[in-house]
This record gives sequence, C-alpha cells and structure tokens, in this order.
Amino acid sequence: MSRITCIAIDDEPIALAIIVSHIKKIPYLDLLAEFDNPVDALEFLQDNKVQLIFLDINMPDLSGVEFARALDKNCKIIFTTAHDKYAIEGFQLHALDYLLKPISFEVFAGSVLHAKEYFDLLNAGSADRQITADLKYLFVKAGYQIHKVDFDNILYFEGLKDYVKLYTKGSLKPIVFYSTMKALEEKLPPDLFMRIHRSYIVALNEIETIEHDRIIFGDKRIPISKQYKPLFEEFLKKKFL
Repeated sequence: MSRITCIAIDDEPIALAIIVSHIKKIPYLDLLAEFDNPVDALEFLQDNKVQLIFLDINMPDLSGVEFARALDKNCKIIFTTAHDKYAIEGFQLHALDYLLKPISFEVFAGSVLHAKEYFDLLNAGSADRQITADLKYLFVKAGYQIHKVDFDNILYFEGLKDYVKLYTKGSLKPIVFYSTMKALEEKLPPDLFMRIHRSYIVALNEIETIEHDRIIFGDKRIPISKQYKPLFEEFLKKKFL
C-alpha cells in the first residue's frame, strides 16, 4: 500500500492534537511533522516533500488561505476550520476537502479516503480533470449558500460576464454563482461537458435533440457557435452508429 506523506498545521493545541491523533490511526498516512505556526511549516516544506497538508484557516501572522496560495500545486490540502464562510475560497484553491470542527474520526477517515483515491489515480497517470470526473460533483456558492451539485444532475451552464447560471434537472430556477466561463471549463471533466458557445457549456449526456445548430433543452435553444462547432461535430461522429 502506497503511503501519503503529510503534515498538520493548526495554531490551537487541542485542535492540532485531535488531527494528529486521527492521522496516526490511518495506516497509509505518514505524518512527517506537526506545526502550530504556518511560517515554520513553510520552512519545513522547502526541504521536505509533502503530498498532503491538514491546514487550519483562521491563524495569526499567516492565514491558511494565504499559506495555500504560496504552495506548489502538487501539494494538496484538506482544510480544517471552525468557519464555513471560507469554504468556497478553499475549493477555489483546489483543496481536496473542507472539514468543519469539531471533526469526528469518521468524517476525517472519509475525507482521507477521498484523498487516497486522488493520489492513487494520480500515481496511475490520470490527469487532474479526469480525477475531477471521478469525483462526480462540484461545489458552487450562491449568495450565502454553498451547493453541492452532482454532475449527472446538470443540464447546462450559461455565462454572464463574471457570473454563471447553472441549470439542473427538475428546477426552473438556476443557481447563480461567481465565475468566468474559462475558469469553470477548466474544472469540468471534458468527457462529460463541452463548451459549444462563448456563453454556454452543456452536459453531453443530457443532449436529446439538436436542430439547426441548436441544442434543445425543453423550451431553451442553445446555439452552437462556429468557433466550437468543429469540436462538437467530432463528438457527434463518435456517437453515430
């Protein structure tokens, strides 16, 4: 069994002790060090290869979010915090998970199993976007709420400058969240979603009717632009008998 090297960072001694205790119960986690100061952790990372960091967010001197922005993208994070207001920012930093304190061992173990699946796929040569497809969901923030949306429940996305409307099955009202279409496209698995217009990304498995360069979802007709038409036609050719 391949082991995952990790460290834990939290300025609260009791919270740090709980995370360390949880880590030591997982046989495939290799705890290299624990820190109550993120600055010391950054120095440690300069000379040591760490795959996974259990990271508190609300810390003095250097917040967990600021710390995460300074990391190599190959070093993954599971945020551990008492504040859910940072969740969307955490996922925008490509965190593997976001755990709210107090963290039970059951919740912790489930999160770590997800991390193990990530590294197993990575070691097998899968790309990040393929891994995202295996996760089968995404998180979006609409107003003060964070929504977990399953990929198989999505119909299409509509871009509006710096905002996106997400349309799902069985709901007439879209989820509106802050994002550019480019940033969204990079996070979606390409085998499930395709951009067909500067303002639209569609769920490929949900396409039922195409008429005159338009994809029909109920009463909505989504145009296929000239820029994206060749790629979409290539997709269709693979599906024709």
